[in-house]
Amino acid sequence: MAVFQGKKRETWPEYIAGLPNLILRSIFRHGYPNNDVDRSEIVFKNFFLHFHPVKCHKNSLDPFYTLGLGAITTSLFLILVITGVILMFFYIPTEDRAYEIMKDWQDTTPFAMMFRNMHRWGAHLMVLFVFLHMSRVFYTGSYKGERRFNWVIGVILMVLTLLLSFTGYLLPWDQLAFWAITVGSNIAGYVPNLPGFEYNINKVMLLASTEVGQDALIRFYVLHVALLPLATGTLIGVHFWRIRKDGGLSRPADTYRPDPYRVIQRSDTKESFAPGVRRTYGLMELVRGTCPTVDKGPYNFVFTWPHLLRAELVAFLITLIFCLALSLIDAPLEEPANASNPPNPSKAPWYFLGLQEMVAYNAFWGGVAIPGLIVVGLMVIPYLDRNPHGSGVWFHRSRYFAIFVYTAFMTLQAILIIVGTYFRGANWGWVWPWTENFARH
Repeated sequence: MAVFQGKKRETWPEYIAGLPNLILRSIFRHGYPNNDVDRSEIVFKNFFLHFHPVKCHKNSLDPFYTLGLGAITTSLFLILVITGVILMFFYIPTEDRAYEIMKDWQDTTPFAMMFRNMHRWGAHLMVLFVFLHMSRVFYTGSYKGERRFNWVIGVILMVLTLLLSFTGYLLPWDQLAFWAITVGSNIAGYVPNLPGFEYNINKVMLLASTEVGQDALIRFYVLHVALLPLATGTLIGVHFWRIRKDGGLSRPADTYRPDPYRVIQRSDTKESFAPGVRRTYGLMELVRGTCPTVDKGPYNFVFTWPHLLRAELVAFLITLIFCLALSLIDAPLEEPANASNPPNPSKAPWYFLGLQEMVAYNAFWGGVAIPGLIVVGLMVIPYLDRNPHGSGVWFHRSRYFAIFVYTAFMTLQAILIIVGTYFRGANWGWVWPWTENFARH
């Protein structure tokens, strides 16, 4: 056997026999995570898992604390990306083909229709769960302290989610989509125009024209499949990274309970240990959790692998199953878009009906000023909240007034959406949902 640089060179049979293991070790820099060291390395050295900490607090795994809302929202985004990419292979963003393709999916291509249904209902669910997740963070005071800026990132993600759903709303190119986007773009047109421009520059920038047409369709398509998903995916990554760097999910402080089997007491000059316990401060002891703790509560951290990853997988599977069940309900598809035949009333997508209702009272305040103040107001909440208590606690009693104000605000938005959906008829007049007049419209 040949010798090379002081080491024995393997024969070809030996090398070939060890080649599978060599390939696996070149891809995975650790063994199967069945021990503490490998459980740490699989998270620390994996590109996709590196957003997670090596260990997480048990409180982060409590479904009654987090309700899984963040994991569900992220799962919906992943499902939308997957189904959206599949639909891109079939869809053509042109006025003369878009509706025909949708009709073809509905009549002759069952699997394409299934993916469209999952995409449509998943988009609506993501809008809903973004607001639910934001409300959970507020009610638990999880925006306090070092988590302030991550709340701001969350508000930006909320706006991007609305824009993603809004831009995708036009792509079926039917009457519902055409006039919903027309109403939405008209709301954007209430932003004051810049001096010297004949047309409203905000509306033109949104539609690439003064009206909804081919230019708007291709612009919405590019925004929907490229720019907005890229921005949203990037910020979701930053959002997770900030959670890790800010100490994980917020949680109540652990109750102090001295451990008689470790450090009994500590002063500035002396430490006393239980019998048989030695000072064992070291990196591996920290990883294994066997380092003596001083003046701390119980050690409530567990390895991310498999505990947190298993919880995230369960949330994803439940979300996927629910979206598959909803795919049995066909997404709406009305008559082809017709600019000369507007429905009465023309309504924006449901998540913008609150804006449309406010616009009915005052165009500028309802369509521009109040929505802008809402977004800015949500962003500055962590910086105006001076209450140091209640972080990580549901409905902390020191925050009752703030909780009441936030709940009243969210309830008002829900009422405006319900009114715009069920109680507005022709010419945006008030109707009762159970009347025959409403049924005709």
